[in-house]
Amino acid sequence: MSRIHEALKKAEQERAAAQANQPQPSYATSAAPESAIDGMPVASDPISGVPFSSAIPPLASPYNLDVLLARCPQLPWQPDEKTMLFFNGDDGVRGTEEFRTLRSRLYHTREKMPLKKILVTSALPKEGKSFTSANLAQVLVRQHGRRVLLIDADLRAPRLHMMLGTTAAPGLSEYLRGACDEFSIVQRGQMENLFFIPSGQQIADAAELIANGKLKVFLQRVEPLFDWIIVDSPPAVPVSDAGILAKACDGVLMVVRSNSTPVDLARRAREEFPDEVLVGVVLNGTDHEASAYSRYYYSAYVKNVTSEAKS
Repeated sequence: MSRIHEALKKAEQERAAAQANQPQPSYATSAAPESAIDGMPVASDPISGVPFSSAIPPLASPYNLDVLLARCPQLPWQPDEKTMLFFNGDDGVRGTEEFRTLRSRLYHTREKMPLKKILVTSALPKEGKSFTSANLAQVLVRQHGRRVLLIDADLRAPRLHMMLGTTAAPGLSEYLRGACDEFSIVQRGQMENLFFIPSGQQIADAAELIANGKLKVFLQRVEPLFDWIIVDSPPAVPVSDAGILAKACDGVLMVVRSNSTPVDLARRAREEFPDEVLVGVVLNGTDHEASAYSRYYYSAYVKNVTSEAKS
């Protein structure tokens, strides 16, 4: 038995030595193109004409908190206090307690499934998805030591930069076009541990740009730095962007407006996402007197995540 063992050990050593002498593959040239991500076609930069798959820049610096804080600009945000509930220091403002409840439900859901990157969408425009995204991000950072990245991925009708009172560019569209690196599009304001990526300049080919795969790569890079990543997307029914963005996220939170969203369109929006990623529904715009008693009906597959927020 000892001779067999020695022979096997010698053969293994010779195999390892042979492999060590072979040239290693160059991942910079042989890696699969970004077009392979989710089977989506690769768009070209409308300015340079270069395919986005080849325009993805290498990581400029190691991703860690020190590098992020050193490189992302801190800007003097001027938030709209009517819609940004947690900036004015009044914890009793209507809607704040509902967002705390939503935060608690999300943490309960996280115990059952991986949940860090949340897409917030709605069936139609003007149902409160941006309001929900922004205030959910704010209530999450109110917990000590929690870092949150809020991303405005609605490249068609962005609103988050106006709500936060900051600039819209450089932002996500510039990064997806290859015009900016990862760090220059992230900004922060006066609320500690809340980071924001605005939409950037509005463009005509939003769907193609979102589908090029760069956002998914970016989220994979920055995910270790944050406790939560909240992505505000376009509405799910009029355009296809939300379905594409959902593939880069862990879960989807749907927003419906009370006495406004047509039931058939809400169902159609829900069908854009697989059962396992739909984590819940936010009922927005409830009547003040009825809000304590209002509830939204859930099918059996939907996790118990709900909130009632003002418009």
